[in-house]
Amino acid sequence: MADQQARLSWRDGKIPVSDQFDDPYFSIQDGLAETEHVFLAGNDLPARFTPGFQIAELGFGTGLNMLAVWRAWEQSGQSGTLHFTSFEAFPMTPDEMAKALDAFPAITPWAERFLEHWSGQGHCDLGNLQLEVVIGDARMSLPEWAGKADAWFLDGFSPAKNPELWQEDLLQSVADHTCPGGSAATYTAAGFVRRGLEAAGFAVTRIPGYGRKRHMTKAELA
Repeated sequence: MADQQARLSWRDGKIPVSDQFDDPYFSIQDGLAETEHVFLAGNDLPARFTPGFQIAELGFGTGLNMLAVWRAWEQSGQSGTLHFTSFEAFPMTPDEMAKALDAFPAITPWAERFLEHWSGQGHCDLGNLQLEVVIGDARMSLPEWAGKADAWFLDGFSPAKNPELWQEDLLQSVADHTCPGGSAATYTAAGFVRRGLEAAGFAVTRIPGYGRKRHMTKAELA
């Protein structure tokens, strides 16, 4: 996948759909509630927060997951810094992100603070949140990352439509860049994804999904 901007269509004028993958960026029912169910609760957050906590993500998209966890960080009374690193092949423009995030007034204060400083890629200093968005194919950029995450948000497009982001070698890189006792969560319960996580060393559990998704996956590294 060559580095390039996301190509979008808009469903109902507010839900961005990737033309590259023919897949919406967030749940039509309630993307914020889905994020909180899958990525926060799926990683036992905010209960596991500690100063300097590191989250990593496959698929930055609209930035919704980052904003939801930043809100949770502040509302849970954390005084330290949260680190958030995301790997994104097809970045949205800041204007596109702003349009998409308008659908979630509950996070508007955080979205406004973020967009005020966001250039579209690279490092963004948000004070108690240090954001890094790595643009490019995660299959190449993740193995070169020097960090290790306490929690992973695996939020690529559907495995059926974007299988490259769910291959065993990339999931192995996820495990290689996870702290001992770290976790991962994803909305998908596809068998080959669960098997790939298990092969990489995670203990994998299928749990109830959000909305119309019957199941999702959470994983813990021994």
